[in-house]
Amino acid sequence: MGYPSVERRRVLAAAALGREPGVPGPEGPDGKNESGGPDGAGGGPLRAVAGEILDISPHLIIIETPEGAQERLVIAPWARAWHGADVAPASLPVGAMVMMRTLREGRVVERIWADTTRITGTIQSIDGRKDLTVELDCGPHRGHRTVVIPYRASGRLQVRHPKFEPGYLFDAIGLRGDGASEALLPATSQPPYPARAVPSPPPAYAGVQQRIAGTATWSDTFDEEERGAAYPMLERSDTGCADAGVSCAGLPYLAIGSLLQIRNVCSGRAANVPVVACGCLAGRFCDRCVECDTSPRGRIAELSPYSYVELGGDLVKGCFNAQIGLG
Repeated sequence: MGYPSVERRRVLAAAALGREPGVPGPEGPDGKNESGGPDGAGGGPLRAVAGEILDISPHLIIIETPEGAQERLVIAPWARAWHGADVAPASLPVGAMVMMRTLREGRVVERIWADTTRITGTIQSIDGRKDLTVELDCGPHRGHRTVVIPYRASGRLQVRHPKFEPGYLFDAIGLRGDGASEALLPATSQPPYPARAVPSPPPAYAGVQQRIAGTATWSDTFDEEERGAAYPMLERSDTGCADAGVSCAGLPYLAIGSLLQIRNVCSGRAANVPVVACGCLAGRFCDRCVECDTSPRGRIAELSPYSYVELGGDLVKGCFNAQIGLG
């Protein structure tokens, strides 16, 4: 879903503005700008590792990476896993696609998410009586998607989606399927307005705010192993997207290739993340994250799974309170 020449565009923008181009990745020369927190003992750097499970035991996981290489990683004694529910890591099935949060230069696994997907879009239609089939419009860059809500999960999802009808936004965590994905958990509470009625932002950005607070989420629609962000307030001429430039968060306009300094307020971890895609769908969510405190309204960045996990985010929780600045 990214755009070409992101690196070149960032360098050219920095030259035009007379400043040094930022470097993507953890802030600070040693990658230890984080203050630590409940995830990642000692506050050391986190790495995200993905692949397909070839073999797994209580202490070791062997995966095939997207490049086709095999990796053998140690599973920490305190490690947890999710595969539709919290499970023991050793019970994950061979063949599952996993995203893992790792320590010690990527060799020790502390958290595993298996076959995890996020389904975000505007409800187009709902069919069924027990198991529900929902058709979603996921925006001009992502097309349409079909999701099944099993009866056992429908009550939990509809409590957080009180306007469960066409024209309203939908956001859930679930499991990938061969055809339709299964939605099992609400990612956030549904905004109370139709998708096309986003509240107006606060007074225009005046260029004096050093950092802007809001919600950071994730999407699995990025390219494999991509580290980057989708950002709502992009120039429409830059993205070729008529839906760009919508947000209730009062964000400044940026261009593809800009560098965001993103800080996870909950974990204290920070990184420089390039804007690689248009976040026009994320901009329609004027909601809050209550992960460690209550964030201001508005999604200010939608991260790739790699960037989200390396900033200390939990894929199942779906968001973290964030602050962003410009790199």
